[in-house]
Amino acid sequence: MLVLSRKSGELIHIGSDIVITVLEVSGKFVRLGLEAPKNVSILRAEIKEQIERENKLASTKSVYGGLLKELGAKIRNRNRK
Repeated sequence: MLVLSRKSGELIHIGSDIVITVLEVSGKFVRLGLEAPKNVSILRAEIKEQIERENKLASTKSVYGGLLKELGAKIRNRNRK
């Protein structure tokens, strides 16, 4: 991990097309401005974690939903015999 000290108004370049600008430093808080191509996703960590949890939950429901449908069909077929 690269650790930098920057003052308000100073920039950080990542590659040739991403720029982070330190907008304001106030106590424990730092306001940053981020410029990146539209195809680069920029998310706060808590939002990224929430999306990952929801995706995992949705895929789990999908897997179990399919298994429950299969089980229900087998039970119906058994009852018909």
